Amino acid sequence: MRRAGPARRKAKGRKKVPRASNTTGRRTSAGLSGNLARPFRWTSRGALQRPTHSHSTSNARGSHPFFPDTSGSPSHLSANHTQLACVRVGHRLLVRLTSPTPYERSSQPFNRFNRPTIGDRQRAHTCTMSAIELINPRAESVRRTQALQVNTAGAIGLAQVVRSNLGPRGTIKMLVDGSGNLKMTKDGKVLLTEMQIQNPTAAMIARTAVAQDEQCGDGTTSVVLLVGELLKQAERYIQEGVHPRVISEGFDLAKTGALDFLEKFKKSPDMDRATLVKVATTSLSTKLHSKLATQLAADIVDAVLAIKPATTTTIEAPKPTADGSSESVSEWNIKDPIDLHMVEIMKMQHKTDTDTQLVRGLVLDHGARHADMPKRVENAYVLTLNVSLEYEKTEVNSGFFYSSAEQREKLVESERRFVDAKLKKIVELKQAVCDAPTEGSNEKKKNFVIFNQKGIDPMSLDILAKNGILALRRAKRRNMERLQLCCGGVAQNSVDDLSPDVLGYAGLVYEHTLGEEKYTFVEECRDPKSVTILIKGPNAHTMTQIQDAVRDGLRSVKNAIEDATLIAGGGAFEIAASNHLTTTVKKAAKGRAKLGVQAFADAMLVIPKTLAANSGFDVQDALVALQDEVAEGNVVGLDVQTGEPMDPVSLGIWDNYRVKRHMLHSSAVIASNLLSVDEILRAGRSSLKSEAPMG
Repeated sequence: MRRAGPARRKAKGRKKVPRASNTTGRRTSAGLSGNLARPFRWTSRGALQRPTHSHSTSNARGSHPFFPDTSGSPSHLSANHTQLACVRVGHRLLVRLTSPTPYERSSQPFNRFNRPTIGDRQRAHTCTMSAIELINPRAESVRRTQALQVNTAGAIGLAQVVRSNLGPRGTIKMLVDGSGNLKMTKDGKVLLTEMQIQNPTAAMIARTAVAQDEQCGDGTTSVVLLVGELLKQAERYIQEGVHPRVISEGFDLAKTGALDFLEKFKKSPDMDRATLVKVATTSLSTKLHSKLATQLAADIVDAVLAIKPATTTTIEAPKPTADGSSESVSEWNIKDPIDLHMVEIMKMQHKTDTDTQLVRGLVLDHGARHADMPKRVENAYVLTLNVSLEYEKTEVNSGFFYSSAEQREKLVESERRFVDAKLKKIVELKQAVCDAPTEGSNEKKKNFVIFNQKGIDPMSLDILAKNGILALRRAKRRNMERLQLCCGGVAQNSVDDLSPDVLGYAGLVYEHTLGEEKYTFVEECRDPKSVTILIKGPNAHTMTQIQDAVRDGLRSVKNAIEDATLIAGGGAFEIAASNHLTTTVKKAAKGRAKLGVQAFADAMLVIPKTLAANSGFDVQDALVALQDEVAEGNVVGLDVQTGEPMDPVSLGIWDNYRVKRHMLHSSAVIASNLLSVDEILRAGRSSLKSEAPMG
């Protein structure tokens, strides 16, 4: 209750001044002379009492929603900044705007984040906000140094997760989903895709690494490691007072220098089968054991070479020959793409992983639907159809009534007349090509096989079986396209114009039964342009791991053929690039940009360091040995078996050129963008909703 004294009765006719309070709920007081305003607290009698000075933080809050802007100068208030002062005179509360004195601007202690200590009660009267807090006081944001720490912590944390997977000696991660299903893999893309990443910085880096895999097929783990190391090295210089923009400029110079060095470092060996097998072996060895990697490498190379289009063109050379005529030379046109979708990857849970094989044809995951059809045919003509060979109901509901069995037979015959006409034409084509007399008596018997994308009813299957035709229905559309590439021929949407010219050929078609599953193999095709890699294994975990490795191996061989260049592996490029940046690019840089170049050069060493650590060797000893060899002008990488420097070119350890190029570009860009972040805000309208008042 307030006292109704004479002063209060006297002020009835005057204009009331509203009470003002700061955000923390404490009323403050300042002298009219403009000196340092000290906080006061109200007593039970309504009097002001000056508290004693104490720097104890027992009453200070753990976090304050309003932090002063500390950019530029150590003082927390600018010269033209005004503050709110509340003065209690008698029983009235006066509000005035005052400017801080020089003493106030120069005597504020700061914490390690260059912000005023919140626990100091001498500054309880000041209240400055960030821009987002002026708009929405309940907004969640992290600013300046804390934003950099959040980004760095997220990048380093994600790098620590995938660090142990790099290289042939890397470990395997086990992923368990909500329903308890397991997945064992060391593929970077699978890990970053399947893991639940909540940190926004780590999620952005993961998306960048996944894009790397989609573009190049490899290098996801390297991108994550390089981005994390770049931010880690940049944080060292920023803590010493270097501006993040200076580090970003150094990163740009280092990226340009590293890309230029990559063009000089690449090799252009003959892209024969032996070289491609070494490329595939290098890729597979990082995900599978050495025996299986060596076996699958040859199958992967044969698969890619089988589907590779004719990329050689003949041109007229301007150089004349001895007789005066121009000679034609053969030139490789690498612009023709290789479609890896023409390599079907089929999984069969059977035997062991070493039984995985390449089928120069097609494997379908279903078989014939009639018991009397042949299970194995040789020297077969293949007809691919997209024609319905079953009775289809009309769109209009109708009924038929019959009073005798003869009428029912006529009704069924009329319904079957349309389908039987189609079957008759197919049987006539089969008889024309298979029953025709042959000149040689030793020629194998010709057979007939039908692959139909649509359905075939039981009565139609019975007619085809009586004529010795093997028919498969409901074939997948992608298999219909591959059948034409394997066996030749032309798919038909109608049976009206059937002729021997639309037929393909397969030397062997047979059905394989495994438990309750049936598989149909189409093999011995003439120059197949689509093949199948049949993955076998004792369980689903093994087959999935092999499938991920095979896909990366296919992409590595494809990249090698299209680029026609390779990069020495085993960390050889990273060691050489770091040495080039330190000795050449850093000297050419001007000013403090040298620091960014040095940070980039140090970050490049994370790849050989991780290879040495995962292989069980001392990191510093291995790194010093590699740097000594590079200083002498040798191209060396790390031997994961011995921990000593080795020549990757002579051993056939190759990396893809486009993988390294994309890794350098994307890592530098994402690191520079993260360094430029000075505030992290929670986006969306959820923060603008009114919250329930706290009781």
